[in-house]
Amino acid sequence: MRYLPHTPEDIGAMLGAIGLGSLDELFESIPAAVRQPGRIDLAPGVDEQALMRHLEELGQKNASGHLSFLGAGAYDHGFPIAADQLLLRSELYTAYTPYQPEVAQGTLQLIFEFQTIVSEILGLPIANASMYDGSTAAAEAVLMARRLTGRSRSVVSGCVHPEYLETVTTLTRELDLGGPSGKSELVAVPARADGRTDVEALVAAIDGSTACVLVGYPSFFGCVSDLRAVGAAAHARGALLVTATTEPFALALCEPPGALGADIAVAEGQPLGLPPQYGGPGVGLFACQNDRKTLQQLPGRLCGETVDKNGTRGYVLTLSTREQHIRRERATSNICTNSGLCAAALTIKMCLLGKRGFVAAAEQCLAKAEHLRQRLAALPGYAVTSAAPTFNELAVRVRGGDAGAVCRALATQGIVAGLDLGRYHPARRDELLVAVTERHSAADLERLVSALAAFGTPRTAP
Repeated sequence: MRYLPHTPEDIGAMLGAIGLGSLDELFESIPAAVRQPGRIDLAPGVDEQALMRHLEELGQKNASGHLSFLGAGAYDHGFPIAADQLLLRSELYTAYTPYQPEVAQGTLQLIFEFQTIVSEILGLPIANASMYDGSTAAAEAVLMARRLTGRSRSVVSGCVHPEYLETVTTLTRELDLGGPSGKSELVAVPARADGRTDVEALVAAIDGSTACVLVGYPSFFGCVSDLRAVGAAAHARGALLVTATTEPFALALCEPPGALGADIAVAEGQPLGLPPQYGGPGVGLFACQNDRKTLQQLPGRLCGETVDKNGTRGYVLTLSTREQHIRRERATSNICTNSGLCAAALTIKMCLLGKRGFVAAAEQCLAKAEHLRQRLAALPGYAVTSAAPTFNELAVRVRGGDAGAVCRALATQGIVAGLDLGRYHPARRDELLVAVTERHSAADLERLVSALAAFGTPRTAP
């Protein structure tokens, strides 16, 4: 969208049309405490060459070349150069919504392929055209479960990403769904001390008013648990099982959520087609079981395949249950889809990888993470906190008991050691969450191990 500045005459004419004398009057409804007093002190405008020179100077201040083991919801996987070039093709520049199928067949086919990929990865037959990101997909899954069951209570495992839980809480807390308290209810069940899902506690928390159980798979701490017992207990009480996955490459080797009894599965698609890029944007994956009642409550939109009167294959928006398409009171969500370019990037990369490439990349992640586990186990003062199966993330208890101090010390050496778990769980301030992907070399792993081994040891004078 181009920037179209308004002249003082333009502003005066618009204010006059609505019966106001100044911009201050226009913004009177905004509390004074949150308004910017006076004019913003902006530097005077410059020409294009001076602006580019200034931007280059700012860019030189950025630190580069860091070796990163940070994961916890955003992962640095490889992105083929061919995919980057394909994204530059003008055919992928599309309108916000492909309302006219006759002129948007390329876009609609890409969405259809995206849905197919998501369905196969999550192991469920129906997938929508994407959500904003993994956290909003999780919130929409909880809302969908409540609509399907007519219940207001949700049980959430502490192994779900903390930011996903925050999003679910924000988007559901003010809803009146007819529960005993008149408001929606979230019941949090802490994860086990070793980072695994507490299956027994989750099963015990499910009752006849529970709409769904939301579980991280793998857990936020990297552990993989068998969720069949949770799903069976939920179904026995008329509730649904919802899984949330932050690292979908794990599903190349682990059983998909659908095979474990999940009714709805969501995931963050960033690792499948987008660089971490400072934490966003992402692309939310959403899949569910295939029956008419469930399908009608699917948020967002769904692209389907059909044929025209001549029998030629074509694609159309089959389901659009957002308020822009139908009456607001019948809408399932105000989310229509993710940015089409993000979904396109994921689709292109996954098609280039293929099933073999997808599995091969996941096998590399697993093998390198297991190698790091063994190296850390032999490191005095460090310990991997769980013996449970993991994929590519490890929670590591650090020497000295302060993971934040470790992160700060290694950052001076150009190493992002991982996530200080004390940021989300104060009781785990001695733990570091380390993520490994196929992009890490053996030398990278040894550099991390050496830096951790040297942490806290006195330096000898040369």
